[in-house]
Amino acid sequence: MTQQTFIKLLSPVQDKMYRMALRLLVSREAAQDAVQEVMLKLWSRKDGLAQYDNLEAFAITVTKNHCLDQLKLKQNNNLRIVHSNYEDHRPSLERQVEVRDELSRVEKIMESLPDQQKIIIQLRDIENYEYDEIAKVTGMKETAIRVNLSRARKKIREELLKKHRYGLETS
Repeated sequence: MTQQTFIKLLSPVQDKMYRMALRLLVSREAAQDAVQEVMLKLWSRKDGLAQYDNLEAFAITVTKNHCLDQLKLKQNNNLRIVHSNYEDHRPSLERQVEVRDELSRVEKIMESLPDQQKIIIQLRDIENYEYDEIAKVTGMKETAIRVNLSRARKKIREELLKKHRYGLETS
């Protein structure tokens, strides 16, 4: 495989790889490094890439595994999920602050989720992957994916409601 073919095949997937890495790692820099390392791994296996039916799913899986390996190596307990792709175009500064606070609450709740649920939420709700694609990436059965996704969403919903109820009681 030539370098041009490799770039043509993996360029469209690189953003998704980055977002997956960002969801799992501490910082943008760590996510960028992870994607670069995964691209090098894939390049070193360039001649075997043609055997994969879904190269995108394979690249995302390699990225996920690499990030989880990095987390295990560092024993990093202060993980942060940074979702900086969100932009609020409404003119109200107060509304922007409210949205930013709410997003921060959701990120903190997501930090407490098990890694598997974080990955599933990322792939399904942010990347808009189908269940069969998530199954290929995670190696899980679709029913297990649905259960984990449901539990993750329920946890997020419950924690947000708890926070809102608490805010109403103290007002």
